[in-house]
Amino acid sequence: MDDFTMSIARMAMDMKASQFTRDYATSLTKKVMDTQEELAVNEIQNLMPQVPQIQIPKGEFIDVYA
Repeated sequence: MDDFTMSIARMAMDMKASQFTRDYATSLTKKVMDTQEELAVNEIQNLMPQVPQIQIPKGEFIDVYA
Protein backbone atom coordinates (compact mmCIF):
# COMPACT_ATOMS: atom_id res chain seq x y z
CA MET A 1 0.00 0.00 0.00
CA ASP A 2 1.16 3.47 -0.68
CA ASP A 3 1.40 6.25 1.87
CA PHE A 4 -1.82 7.90 0.71
CA THR A 5 -3.89 4.76 1.28
CA MET A 6 -2.24 4.17 4.66
CA SER A 7 -2.96 7.74 5.74
CA ILE A 8 -6.65 7.37 4.74
CA ALA A 9 -6.88 4.10 6.68
CA ARG A 10 -5.17 5.69 9.69
CA MET A 11 -7.53 8.67 9.59
CA ALA A 12 -10.55 6.36 9.39
CA MET A 13 -9.33 4.39 12.39
CA ASP A 14 -8.64 7.58 14.33
CA MET A 15 -12.11 8.90 13.54
CA LYS A 16 -13.71 5.64 14.69
CA ALA A 17 -11.68 5.67 17.90
CA SER A 18 -12.65 9.28 18.65
CA GLN A 19 -16.29 8.48 17.89
CA PHE A 20 -16.16 5.56 20.33
CA THR A 21 -14.55 7.76 22.98
CA ARG A 22 -17.22 10.43 22.51
CA ASP A 23 -20.06 7.89 22.70
CA TYR A 24 -18.57 6.33 25.83
CA ALA A 25 -18.11 9.70 27.51
CA THR A 26 -21.68 10.71 26.66
CA SER A 27 -23.04 7.45 28.04
CA LEU A 28 -21.02 7.81 31.23
CA THR A 29 -22.15 11.42 31.68
CA LYS A 30 -25.80 10.42 31.29
CA LYS A 31 -25.39 7.64 33.87
CA VAL A 32 -23.79 10.04 36.34
CA MET A 33 -26.59 12.56 35.80
CA ASP A 34 -29.25 9.89 36.38
CA THR A 35 -27.52 8.78 39.58
CA GLN A 36 -27.25 12.36 40.83
CA GLU A 37 -30.93 12.91 40.08
CA GLU A 38 -31.90 9.84 42.11
CA LEU A 39 -29.71 10.95 45.02
CA ALA A 40 -31.21 14.45 44.93
CA VAL A 41 -34.77 13.12 44.96
CA ASN A 42 -33.95 10.85 47.91
CA GLU A 43 -32.34 13.75 49.79
CA ILE A 44 -35.37 15.99 49.19
CA GLN A 45 -37.69 13.25 50.39
CA ASN A 46 -35.56 12.78 53.53
CA LEU A 47 -35.67 16.52 54.25
CA MET A 48 -39.44 16.77 53.94
CA PRO A 49 -41.34 16.25 57.18
CA GLN A 50 -43.54 13.19 57.40
CA VAL A 51 -47.21 14.21 57.27
CA PRO A 52 -49.66 11.81 58.87
CA GLN A 53 -52.55 10.73 56.72
CA ILE A 54 -55.77 12.30 57.97
CA GLN A 55 -59.13 10.90 56.99
CA ILE A 56 -61.56 13.80 56.58
CA PRO A 57 -65.19 12.75 56.37
CA LYS A 58 -66.96 14.15 53.33
CA GLY A 59 -69.00 17.22 54.08
CA GLU A 60 -67.22 17.83 57.41
CA PHE A 61 -65.55 21.12 56.45
CA ILE A 62 -67.25 22.02 53.19
CA ASP A 63 -70.78 23.32 53.02
CA VAL A 64 -72.16 21.03 50.36
CA TYR A 65 -75.62 22.66 50.45
CA ALA A 66 -74.44 26.14 49.43
